[in-house]
Amino acid sequence: MRAAAGAMQSYYAARATYYDAVYERVERAADIAFLREHLPARLAARDVLEVACGTGYWSQHLVRRVRRLVLTDAVAEPLALAATRPGIDAANCHIADAYAPPESLGKFNGLFAGLWFSHVARARRAAFFTGIHARLTPGARVLLIDNNEAQRRDFPNEEVDAQGDTYQLRTLRDGSIHRVLKNFPSRDELQAHVQAAGGRVTDYRNLDNFWLLEYELG
Repeated sequence: MRAAAGAMQSYYAARATYYDAVYERVERAADIAFLREHLPARLAARDVLEVACGTGYWSQHLVRRVRRLVLTDAVAEPLALAATRPGIDAANCHIADAYAPPESLGKFNGLFAGLWFSHVARARRAAFFTGIHARLTPGARVLLIDNNEAQRRDFPNEEVDAQGDTYQLRTLRDGSIHRVLKNFPSRDELQAHVQAAGGRVTDYRNLDNFWLLEYELG
């Protein structure tokens, strides 16, 4: 499991400078336009922790509406790009484990993670929710978005392991090929995990290319 995580971090480090190309695909335009408005509106005026922020594509939209935004990622290269986004304070950008955001970050009443949950191994999902909830106050609002099954048109799953996790082979511009963990949880799976972790689902949407989950922490 650690080997898979290390391989994925290396992949995103190498891809950081052109990662945002995924948001420019024509077939995703309507979804992206909706999410750019919807996500900041749902987290407006809150103190928000962003987990696995990557290059900060969503951060630059969130920061316009939230009261405070703290960005975290486990990989230095994309986080360095996120720190240069308009409105982002580099002092609020931290290298951190998504499964255990440090106590030093403080407490938040909002959390966002974009295109991250699909990279969480099935066996670590409960640990992920436990870790982020430790940084949240009662009543906190959490928004998660990720690719839905439509993503398999471009990246079909190449492997399923004994734990039921699925993997894709990704080729970077330098020609290198990387094995990347990529799961596609169902609505029922997501709801079950949230409920088990003490959350209450308030919204779920399956868009053309992404799913959106919103819940509140009890």
